[in-house]
Amino acid sequence: MTVYLYFSLIPEALIASNLPPEKFGQYYATGSGYKSKGQCIFFEVDANFRSDYFDIQAAIERCVPTADGTPKHSVYISVYRVLEHIPVSALNKLYLSTAYGHTLGLERGELSAKMEQGLHLYQDLAPVNSLVVSNLDPASFYESVTSKPTKYIRFPGLVFVELELDELAKDPENGLANDLPYPYLHHLREALLVLKPRTDEKPSTKDSKMVHRVHSLEFPYRMIKKGFYVGNGPELVFYPMLSARELRENHNQWWRSANL
Repeated sequence: MTVYLYFSLIPEALIASNLPPEKFGQYYATGSGYKSKGQCIFFEVDANFRSDYFDIQAAIERCVPTADGTPKHSVYISVYRVLEHIPVSALNKLYLSTAYGHTLGLERGELSAKMEQGLHLYQDLAPVNSLVVSNLDPASFYESVTSKPTKYIRFPGLVFVELELDELAKDPENGLANDLPYPYLHHLREALLVLKPRTDEKPSTKDSKMVHRVHSLEFPYRMIKKGFYVGNGPELVFYPMLSARELRENHNQWWRSANL
């Protein structure tokens, strides 16, 4: 039986499984007994990927169906320092599973070279799970904590997603939050104001501000602004999120499940 390799972000782990992506997403989100529910995000890893850091071959040998033919759901290869030991070239599609097990696959897209103006909200997914606001565009933000750190904090790689700020991206003090579902809006506004340059004062020297050091890895999928970013060392790639219209028209079951 086929053995698949998955790089999970909730939590960070490298896993072998006999289940194809959609079935793995359903299992990983709901459990084999369909009792627990939880959002999950994972990459399919090139089946030929091997590394001296991971004992992948041993996991593959253990990943066999049971005597009655039931596929092996999961064999954990590693739950520590996974991202830094997987080159982005080994990552295939990115999958988003809702808490009800519906799974959507995203293809890799083109990373825009255009500098994005305004304020941004980034949810780090691996190797940390911090919530950060920044006046840096995604590529610059990535460099600021990896290859060209602006502070003492430095990571070998990072997976993160940009979330919607609505009017707060331009006017954090008076902008309308509209349907932003964040329970920390007051704190979010305060953090954004630290970054916003003022015409009557010296511009802020801060380019990023922590909102939550340890934040829940689950977030409303409808709040994804453009997509997901994954980098390892100097390499950064982008997985664009499908538009709400395309999700409603072509992935309606997933879209409805994501918004329950």
